[in-house]
Amino acid sequence: MRDVNSLPGLHKLRTMVSSKMRSIPRVQSSSFLDLYMMSKEKERLLKESERLGRRDAIIKKRLEEIERETSKLQEIEAVGSKASPNLNSSEDLLNQQDGAKKEWKKMKLNY
Repeated sequence: MRDVNSLPGLHKLRTMVSSKMRSIPRVQSSSFLDLYMMSKEKERLLKESERLGRRDAIIKKRLEEIERETSKLQEIEAVGSKASPNLNSSEDLLNQQDGAKKEWKKMKLNY
């Protein structure tokens, strides 16, 4: 569910509390309002920190998966290049397995 904090560009806006501005002049009896506003902002920031932590963990996990797949493919490529040093690309490996180069059909397109 999208809220104001998840909209792009709106998460950097400063609130009245964060900019230390008030619509009503400060009086002695409004300290409970300040405490309430600060507690709400603290809750919001803790939730945001938790979301960032989860997102960071997901990103790190995906980066590890990509690194593992990359290393596997590099090992396969190294073994393939040692077996047949005159073949350089995966297309050449496919052509070698089939035994003959694939012929492409050519068609004329009228616009």
